[in-house]
Amino acid sequence: MVGRLIDGRYQVRSRIARGGMATVYLATDLRLERRVAIKVMHGHLADDSQFKQRFIQEARSAARLAHPNVVNVFDQGQDSDSAYLVMEYLPGITLRELLQEYGQLTPQQTIDVTEAVLSGLSAAHKAGIVHRDLKPENVLLADDGRIKIGDFGLARAATANTATGAALLGTIAYLSPELVTRGIADTRSDIYAVGIMMYEMLTGVQPFTGEQPMQIAYRHANEPVPPPSAKNSKVPRELDELVSWATAKDPEQRPADAQALLTELRDVEAALALPPTTPLGGHATRVLPAASTRHTGPTERANTFDFAIAGAAASEAETQVLGARRQNTGPGTALEVADPLAPPRRRRRWIPIVAIVAVLALIGGGVGWWFGFGPGARVTIPATVQGATVEDARAALEGLGLVVAEEPEYVSDPVVPEGDVVNTDPEAGSSVEPGSEVVLLVSSGPELLPISFTVGMPRESAEALVAEHWTLEAVDIRFNSDVEANGLIDARGLDDSSLLEVSEYGELQPITLIVSAGKVPGVKNQTVDEATATLAAVDLTVSDLREERYDDKVPEGKVIAIVRADGPLRPGDSVGLAISRGPAPVDVPSLIGKTWNEARAALEKAALGWAFDRGVDELLATSAPNDAKVEWSDPASGTTVRRGDVIRIRLTV
Repeated sequence: MVGRLIDGRYQVRSRIARGGMATVYLATDLRLERRVAIKVMHGHLADDSQFKQRFIQEARSAARLAHPNVVNVFDQGQDSDSAYLVMEYLPGITLRELLQEYGQLTPQQTIDVTEAVLSGLSAAHKAGIVHRDLKPENVLLADDGRIKIGDFGLARAATANTATGAALLGTIAYLSPELVTRGIADTRSDIYAVGIMMYEMLTGVQPFTGEQPMQIAYRHANEPVPPPSAKNSKVPRELDELVSWATAKDPEQRPADAQALLTELRDVEAALALPPTTPLGGHATRVLPAASTRHTGPTERANTFDFAIAGAAASEAETQVLGARRQNTGPGTALEVADPLAPPRRRRRWIPIVAIVAVLALIGGGVGWWFGFGPGARVTIPATVQGATVEDARAALEGLGLVVAEEPEYVSDPVVPEGDVVNTDPEAGSSVEPGSEVVLLVSSGPELLPISFTVGMPRESAEALVAEHWTLEAVDIRFNSDVEANGLIDARGLDDSSLLEVSEYGELQPITLIVSAGKVPGVKNQTVDEATATLAAVDLTVSDLREERYDDKVPEGKVIAIVRADGPLRPGDSVGLAISRGPAPVDVPSLIGKTWNEARAALEKAALGWAFDRGVDELLATSAPNDAKVEWSDPASGTTVRRGDVIRIRLTV
């Protein structure tokens, strides 16, 4: 996608991040001349209406929110086979990256981050939107000090009390008990996720861990979240109580929405009266420093930090910056801090200064040559090789003066298509010397993992099996006369192939479970009203379609069977009814002049009965069936009657 012009408007510059559903790129909006982040759905998901709907839902949900703590969504559309949405570009880091580098945050820093998250979440809840996927990865800390919530791809209306099915959307470590047990989310489910994030910020770890996702989900559903102070003794009791309130097992015991928790958080902050975090570089956001400025020198740090360091860290940095300007005037005297904005004193001896400047310029030029063009020059392996073809990656690296190993190394990857480059060794972004050898790490496709589905296995067991290592794409419920209700009919993978006969399947690949709704109840010999009620009990609707058929066994006006289109029948579908017209009509065969044996055979073939017109006729039929002939019939030959009707016969010899 790098270099591509999307929808004639967005020029893609570079890749920012890649996820399971989409890749995010840095792009330029040529119409408005601004940088944007553009989220492009993976090509293999382009034909999946469910994933497309997620994209549209994310755009609509976020577009309804206009709040400083929510990532703005500008546009959404489709260019060729690529569905995309356009968001504001926020250079910086995520809360997850911050925690990975610093472990835990101070109570005041935790309050600052949580207050920003709850402010944005409160706007969402007021707009009737539940986020459903709150986690540190979706909390963005911008370089300019803003904190924003992103990724509303799983958001739904707060009033739509709809179950998500077994595909528990959201990260398992932050799912509320009701989402785990019932698959239902509301505003209080978001509050639970905020409480878990608070615990993680205060302690540096998640409250519940396990080897399998289902183990973590079980603990969320059955164990209370421990107080953060059990891990970090510096956590105040008031924050323990706030985390406990937000993570109550019963949703009724939690704050009703983000605004309720935000109000209490501010009251706690005022009551604690914690030492304020000190912003550096004139910025007001009180969080840890951005990754891009963490390792600079002390003077530069004071001028370039976009976030503040709290407590002692700030004081230490301040001391480093101002230390050279402090003068110790002796015991008992105060420290004098020079005004950094005051102009320097004029000096008459400017010649030595000019000489020093000239020498420094020469040294600087030499250093620049050494590291820019000379032996000390370094080459950065570009991130654009990730996801590229082997040929394109090789050409890009060799164009930078690097040597690409002849034989690539193959690694499994659930996202990067087989044969494309996953990464390099040294990895993309590394700085190496010119001429260094780089090994391409090429995708061998998803790692094959053992899998075992059986016909009839309970739906819950099948969903738990998928949750271990794969992606539940959908649950398709169909009526089936061979498999009992809630039993598995089939499991389908890529290209709609059956997984019943395979023992291995690629990690994180989509799986659709086909589950039985039981067999369709019989409606034969019922009235239309009776059949309508019977089918409504299994969520089938009777349409106005009626087919009238002759039937020798079903009385006229009663239902013979349902009428439906070919293919699977699912709950919620509409069906028609076939109605009996009674037995089919037939013509009375030609009987006059035929012997009784011949006449009887003709009547039997036409499914008609007979009766004799007088007593002597029965005697003649019995004693001389080959001699007695039909003299008369009623109805006469050629008359249309119904099957089973009785024809009166008179015989003569």
